[in-house]
Amino acid sequence: MTDFFNKEAWGNIFSHLKNKKLLTMFLLGFSAGLPLLLVFTTLSAWLRDEEIVRSTIGFFGWVTIFYGLKFLWAPLIDSIKLPLIHKALGKRRSWLLITQISIGIFLYLLATISPNGDSLFAFAICALFVSFFSASQDIVVDAYRIEIAPIESQGILTAGYQFGYRVAILVSGAGALYIADSYSWEISYKIMSSLMLIGIITTLMSSEPDEHKFKIEDTDNLISAVFWAPIRDFFSRYKDAILILIFIGVYRLSDLSMAVMANPFYLDIGFTLSQIATVTKVFGIAMTLIGAFFGGIIVLRYGVKKPLFYGSIMIASTTLMFVVQSIFGNEMNLFILTIALDNFTGGFAGTVFIAYLSSLTDPKYTATQYALFSSLMLVPGKFLSGFSGLVVDNFGYSELFFISATLGLPAIIISYYLTNKDSKGG
Repeated sequence: MTDFFNKEAWGNIFSHLKNKKLLTMFLLGFSAGLPLLLVFTTLSAWLRDEEIVRSTIGFFGWVTIFYGLKFLWAPLIDSIKLPLIHKALGKRRSWLLITQISIGIFLYLLATISPNGDSLFAFAICALFVSFFSASQDIVVDAYRIEIAPIESQGILTAGYQFGYRVAILVSGAGALYIADSYSWEISYKIMSSLMLIGIITTLMSSEPDEHKFKIEDTDNLISAVFWAPIRDFFSRYKDAILILIFIGVYRLSDLSMAVMANPFYLDIGFTLSQIATVTKVFGIAMTLIGAFFGGIIVLRYGVKKPLFYGSIMIASTTLMFVVQSIFGNEMNLFILTIALDNFTGGFAGTVFIAYLSSLTDPKYTATQYALFSSLMLVPGKFLSGFSGLVVDNFGYSELFFISATLGLPAIIISYYLTNKDSKGG
């Protein structure tokens, strides 16, 4: 307890809040967070509002699979210098600019297409392009964040990034729903596309981090070297490498496997778009920000081990609240409580887990290795989420949420082992 109230330690922690890099990460976090819901839960609300069947909405969750496959092209982003603009902006910022402009363009195109009838295929293609360039932007932002500060500052910079990300979630969630409710989905998505200017301006005004040369040892087999060198490096540094990778893959199974069905669930039990926006986005994002800030401070103060374990318990436990909500239905107070617990957990566990993943990377392969880790975090949950609509149609929402909660058990078990084992992977 005396250690907890150590004034010098806390003074050192809060001195990090004056760091100007926090503002940059906040704004880049906004740019990274804006497209996600626009091809995920906000998009599912649009589809349900257009009376698209739930099984189709569930499969639309696979649109975001690019977030889980970004490790496939991350080595190219790590190694290729874009012609012309590289000299002006540097490697990280030139890639940022290209991805941000592309996201803005395809969001605008998405706004001009109706998801009904024969245009559903073109609608899905535009959503796929938004997802691809958004995942590519994530690769660069993650590498940028890791490269501009030492590991001890990653917790607080991650919190700043999470703040920006969650503000963007508020805008692309609540904001988009409010605008769609008052005007139309087309106007809503066109406004969202214009907000990518925030990321573009931030990229142009920010500084380029020191460039670590992408280490290529086998020049006779360039492709093999580019893709396999980062993987070999990781396995050479961690004894528990395989277990760590499994842990990364199962850490967020609980929330990701049911997330695409959240908005359809709220609509189906009788909440309006405006009510959903107010509770899940405005209030929910506030709780997420509190959780993210708390997570960043705790990591900076105590390290990542124990918070990582507690976060895994929180993720599985709060998913059970949706089972309770499905039983009681349209009960506003319970809705508020469920969202409060779920979003605080998301902010806390998300910040802790990002700090953990950042600690696993090597500066020579920042973008590639982090993309691999974050992809492993997303792929299993995103894949399972595609079947969530089928589970609901054949069994019900309660069954879906209970299954999702139990999927968190492996993460709790592995996390307990890793955080209590004095190893290099800790």
